[in-house]
Amino acid sequence: MMNSAASLDEQQLRIDLAAAFRIIAKLGIHEAVANHFSAAVSADGRRFLMNPKWRHFSRIKASDLVLFDLDEGDCIKDRADVDPTAWSIHGQMHRQLPQARVVMHLHPPFATTIAALADPQIKPIDQNTARYFNRLAIDDSYAGMADSEQEGARLAGLLGDKSRLMMGNHGVLVIANTVGEAFDDIYTLERACQILVQAYATGQPLKVLPDAIAEHTAQDWEQITDFSIAHFEEMKRCLDAEDPSYAQ
Repeated sequence: MMNSAASLDEQQLRIDLAAAFRIIAKLGIHEAVANHFSAAVSADGRRFLMNPKWRHFSRIKASDLVLFDLDEGDCIKDRADVDPTAWSIHGQMHRQLPQARVVMHLHPPFATTIAALADPQIKPIDQNTARYFNRLAIDDSYAGMADSEQEGARLAGLLGDKSRLMMGNHGVLVIANTVGEAFDDIYTLERACQILVQAYATGQPLKVLPDAIAEHTAQDWEQITDFSIAHFEEMKRCLDAEDPSYAQ
């Protein structure tokens, strides 16, 4: 039985994070048994939840999530349930950026397609793409799998004052205050990239929005975090109707 607000908060984080894994799997934008989500359970970000090594997103339950502590780093990185690349990226994100309460890293097909272009910017051609106008950090120095703490620290340093990282030749990463906001952001980012890829595929010139309109639209997005949270809550209700086992 839970006996404190802290344990209640951790349990809710476990449920929300497990739901996010299941939803992403249903959307088909996961990568085999790779990719990771994490959520801080301490104010300084040093204790955080993350999925165990090589567990398929569609099977993850709240109780499966592993609680990590950065102060036990030397012991953790050699554990059998820890993916070295996950520890390198997420450990450093939470170490370097305590404001990153939730970190989601994916290799979704359309966003990764844009990340593989010489120009990986998400050009504002509609309402979804405009959400990311001047709001993407870009990593253009992919050098293989991120399997060192130095590489994780480099990626964390690239974010600066932004909350999304387009990882060139790799994938995407977003940080947010809540699981719901992070989920909606990475969902819309993939949707935006799908729209952009399809527009590029026509071979016709893009009708890019004027900077002022794109900026205004991006600011409007930033005012409706309740939309993001509502989107996630509705998706959880869909899960509850189909298979509520994620919350176990």
